[in-house]
Amino acid sequence: MEYHNPVLLKETVDGLNIKPNGVYVDVTFGGGGHSKEILARLGEKGKLIAFDQDLDALKNALDDERFLLINENFRNIKRFLRFHGIKKVDGILADLGVSSHQFDVAERGFSTRFDAELDMRMNQKGALSAYHVINDYDEQEIKRVLFDYGELKNAAAMANVIVGARKDKQIRDSEHLKQVLEKFLPGHKSNKILAQIYQAIRIEVNQEMEVLKEFLEQSLEILEIGGRLSVISYHSLEDRLVKRFMKNGMFEGEPERDFFGNFEVPFKTIGKLIIPSNEEIKINNRARSAKLRIAEKK
Repeated sequence: MEYHNPVLLKETVDGLNIKPNGVYVDVTFGGGGHSKEILARLGEKGKLIAFDQDLDALKNALDDERFLLINENFRNIKRFLRFHGIKKVDGILADLGVSSHQFDVAERGFSTRFDAELDMRMNQKGALSAYHVINDYDEQEIKRVLFDYGELKNAAAMANVIVGARKDKQIRDSEHLKQVLEKFLPGHKSNKILAQIYQAIRIEVNQEMEVLKEFLEQSLEILEIGGRLSVISYHSLEDRLVKRFMKNGMFEGEPERDFFGNFEVPFKTIGKLIIPSNEEIKINNRARSAKLRIAEKK
C-alpha cells in the first residue's frame, strides 16, 4: 500500500530554492516523498532534518548520512533543532494534510469510510482523542469545536444531540456517532457534512491551529535571511493563517508602518498561490484541496 503520495512534489521543493550545501527541514515527513526529493537536490555537505510525531512514519526513515528524522511534533521545531546544534536553516517545508496512510488505516479513526473507535490522534501517545472530545467535553465546548473548526451552521444543535445521546450510552465509534447525528446528514450532503465534522474533531484533538501558529512563528526565527518557507494547506482555516503570516508576519491586525508609512514585514511572498493540476488530481484525488504558498525571509 502506498504510504503517502506527495502532493505538489516538484513545486513545493522548487519553492525552497535549494542550495546544495544548505540545511533544510521537512516538518511533515510521512512517507518521505518530499524528503527524498530534497535529498536528491542536496550535495554531500547538505543536511536534511525531518519531523513526524506519528510512530508509523518512523518505518519510512531514509538511510542517508545527510538525513535525521526526529519523532516529535513540529511545534517543537526550534527546541529540537537547537538540541542537535542547529540554530539557522535555509528552508522549511510543511505539508499540513493528513497522510494517505493515516486515512487508510481504519483503526486510526481519521476516515469517514470505516467504522472505527473514535481516535484521530496523529501522535498515538497523545492523551486527548476524538472519544474524549465527544464524550467528555461539555455542550458549549463541542459547539465551539464544530463551529470554529468545521464551520458547521448546525453546530449548536449537533452539540445538543451528542450530549443528549451520550447520557444513555457512551459514543465509542464512528458508526454510533453517525447514527446520533443522522438527522443532520441528508443523503446528498452526508459525505461533505461528515467530512466537516471529522475535520473539526481532528483539529481539536491534535491542536492543529495552535500547532500551526507556533510552527510559523518559530520558522521566522529559525530561517536564515533569504531562506524559504514552503507550506501546503488543505482547508481555509489553515490557508488563512499561512497567507496572513506570510503577508504580514502576524495572524491578526496590521503590521507597524515605518517613518514613510510603509509596512515592515518579515517575508517576501514568492510567486502566486499554487494549486495541483487536473492531471495530478486525477492520479491523487486527495490533492484536490491543496494550496501551496511560498515565502522568503527578508
